[in-house]
Amino acid sequence: MRLGRTAAPVILIAIGWVSAFSVPAQALSVCADPDYLPYSNRAGEGFENRIAEAVAKALGESVEYTWGSYRGHGGFPQFLSSTLDAKKCDVVMDIPYGSREELTTRPYYVSSYVFVFDRNKHFDITSMNSPALKKLKVGFERDTPAEEALKMRGMVPGAVAFDVGEDNTESPETMLAALKKGQIDVLITWQPAISAFLRAYPELEVVAVPNERALGPPEQYSFPMSMGVRTGDQPLKARLDEVIEKHQAELAAILRERGVVLYAPRQESR
Repeated sequence: MRLGRTAAPVILIAIGWVSAFSVPAQALSVCADPDYLPYSNRAGEGFENRIAEAVAKALGESVEYTWGSYRGHGGFPQFLSSTLDAKKCDVVMDIPYGSREELTTRPYYVSSYVFVFDRNKHFDITSMNSPALKKLKVGFERDTPAEEALKMRGMVPGAVAFDVGEDNTESPETMLAALKKGQIDVLITWQPAISAFLRAYPELEVVAVPNERALGPPEQYSFPMSMGVRTGDQPLKARLDEVIEKHQAELAAILRERGVVLYAPRQESR
């Protein structure tokens, strides 16, 4: 149906009236890595992407990304400096609770470093002090609590270090592939880092690393994880805290669907 010329002014007036009183669409401005699964990618396949979508929906907003690499020179702190702190975006979806680098929300999940090994080998590994570890070739990620634990026990020289957190060309799955090929006997890593890949390795046993008090200061391997905003951005933190409180079950379901195991901190070994 064609409209006569006299209808056009009426339509334009109506459009102008609607525009004047409608609320502009808001966006949750998220900092994320464009190519670092299982965390995030441009296709929205990571668990951080899924969490961001759920949070934005709860806020009645869309998601708008600022991309930057978590890895490479400076690592995650440099990523925060060049994105969140530079005010190119407003929130990161996954940061340890209480981080000194940013203002953190209430935690929305707790996960853990884990031992990963072939269950058919029946290794007796339950803590960092398990005697079996000293007889095996251990794989670990550099600059993590796992490396510090191995250093304290004098085990680094015989272990295999992975630079997944620094090397943009590698995936956390690289560590699982090394385990399957027999290049290492046991892997110690952050469970969410390998969460999405474990389904392809049904033969692997995954055991949470308990917090320790056996050597010197307490050793922590389970961590509560939060969302992070710029220091001083209390209004956004309050909004995110409210979403986490009201939608905790939904967020936990998203994480489990992506293979992230939610651990309560295990009893400390003494």
